[in-house]
Amino acid sequence: MSERYYFDTSIWLDFFEKRDYNGEKAKELLEKIIKTNSVILYSELNIRELKHLGYSFDEVKNLFMPIRSITQRVHIHSEDIELAKKLNVKRKLPKGDALHALLARNNEAQLISRDKHFEKLRDIAIAKKPEDAI
Repeated sequence: MSERYYFDTSIWLDFFEKRDYNGEKAKELLEKIIKTNSVILYSELNIRELKHLGYSFDEVKNLFMPIRSITQRVHIHSEDIELAKKLNVKRKLPKGDALHALLARNNEAQLISRDKHFEKLRDIAIAKKPEDAI
């Protein structure tokens, strides 16, 4: 069954940096996604966050290259940014996390994250850990 997933940037880091248990579970989920002809959505926000953490544009491009057949970039709308700003203030959580949740919801994708901030966004998107989505 084909599904859509949206990975929080921390999950991309777990996979790309092969972070022990978390990296292994991210890899297992990626393997499931490939086997089921599913797709992983990503956004400019993921790319910006990776760059902010020290990855160059070329490094980010090279990280996504081997999995480009199962990824799809989604657009961030100005309305999403405005709502994320409001959620940031109202719920006292990072604006980026609010935006990730909105992007997952708006694109009918399962949000994948380990971040506890998403507990405050359950009415928008329910986050699952990679091992819970395998």
